[in-house]
Amino acid sequence: MPEERYVFTASRLTRGNFWFPVRIEINQERVSRVKPRLVGANEESIPISKVASVNITTGLIWSDIRIDSSGGSNPILSHGHRKADARRIRDLIENFQKGR
Repeated sequence: MPEERYVFTASRLTRGNFWFPVRIEINQERVSRVKPRLVGANEESIPISKVASVNITTGLIWSDIRIDSSGGSNPILSHGHRKADARRIRDLIENFQKGR
């Protein structure tokens, strides 16, 4: 059975995302923030079961997302996502947590 995987890419029009935009990837097991680089990528992840809260700060067009962990690790921070994508990220995380 194929695994459900959702990918949300930040806008290239926001700071720090022009050349290599950040991606938030969500599946039933984890939430990951992937920041591509010229060679390789930097990836942070939090297991779905360890997500404590999702904070969305909306601006005129773009939203900032902060995903906090209950394990005490650093939060996942990302900016430059569309408002609808930010809300969808929050809803997916909540739905995957309910399904466990």
